[in-house]
This record gives sequence, structure tokens and C-alpha cells, in this order.
Amino acid sequence: MTHITTPAAWAAAQRAGVYSAPSMEMQGFIHLSAPAQVIGVANFLYAGQSGLLLLVIDPAKLRAELRWEEYEPGSPHFPHLYGPLNLDAVTEVLPFEAGADGRFELPARLRS
Repeated sequence: MTHITTPAAWAAAQRAGVYSAPSMEMQGFIHLSAPAQVIGVANFLYAGQSGLLLLVIDPAKLRAELRWEEYEPGSPHFPHLYGPLNLDAVTEVLPFEAGADGRFELPARLRS
């Protein structure tokens, strides 16, 4: 499981002891992605952006409810976390930079 964020948001989470995202207030959950989904999400929402981080999350350690839901009828199911992300569920924090063409690639560590 993964989540794209900024260094500032991650630093704030470390100070607060939990991670939240603007979507928690607006939609009631944090958007997550399976490793196979994250590149599509990144290239759609973050193309050309730099300075991002990819949080790698162990779903077995989540304390909040995790639901796999459709974005819209007929779309693929994505993981949504209905509550703050407890920091001990984050197993890695990886730099997540777009390439020279502005597009993202899955970090080698997550390819399998």
C-alpha cells in the first residue's frame, strides 16, 4: 500500500504523531494506492511535480478502517483509509520524483 505526500506534510505528521491528508476533511478518508496503481495516480495528479515522497504502508498495521472502493461505478477499486494513518504502519519513506519527461516510475524497491 502506498500514499503520495510532501515532505512538509510528512514532517507535520511526525510532529503530530499521526498522518492526515486534506482528503480526510473533505472526503472523510485518506487516498491510498496499491503499488500497481500508484504510477497511474501519480502521473494523473502529480505529473511534472517534484519534491514528493512515497509512503510505503503495511496494511496489517493500520489502526483505522481500510476499505477498497470504486472512485466511480465501474472503475477499479482503490484503498481508502477512514481515519488517520498511524506512523508505525509506514514501513518506508521513499523520495518520489518525476523523470525528465515529467512522468513517474515505480521505485525499483517496489517492482516485482
